[in-house]
Amino acid sequence: MASKKNRARSSSKDAAPRKYKKKTSPIVIEKVEYVDYKDVDLLSRFMSDRAKIRNRRVSGNDVQQQREVANAIKVAREMALLPYAKRVANQRTRPPRDARRDDDGRGSADVRDEQVGATADEAVEGDAAETETVGAEGGE
Repeated sequence: MASKKNRARSSSKDAAPRKYKKKTSPIVIEKVEYVDYKDVDLLSRFMSDRAKIRNRRVSGNDVQQQREVANAIKVAREMALLPYAKRVANQRTRPPRDARRDDDGRGSADVRDEQVGATADEAVEGDAAETETVGAEGGE
């Protein structure tokens, strides 16, 4: 038995189905008879900015047209007329994770390097001091 919430949801869907206008395909608009793999301008309309093949829903093609377009794009890619993928340069608004700034304006990587360098320098100075004392003791 359905609860009151489920009944309300199902009745609202039946009451107002969404109406939308079917998008017309560029193939129909330009009256293309045959989708040719060499027609790069037409095929590039069915590709996203990253060179992915657009959906039927987005492009407005029917099943047959979408199949022809997809096959033509794949052949054009194989013939090196179209790219498999395009690199899109994106703008990063925040700095990368490893270069975050501390309160004094230096990066955490810089501070870490200075700390490691300081301990290494102290160790070298400590070794030099030990050799001096050993040499002094041995000379007596």
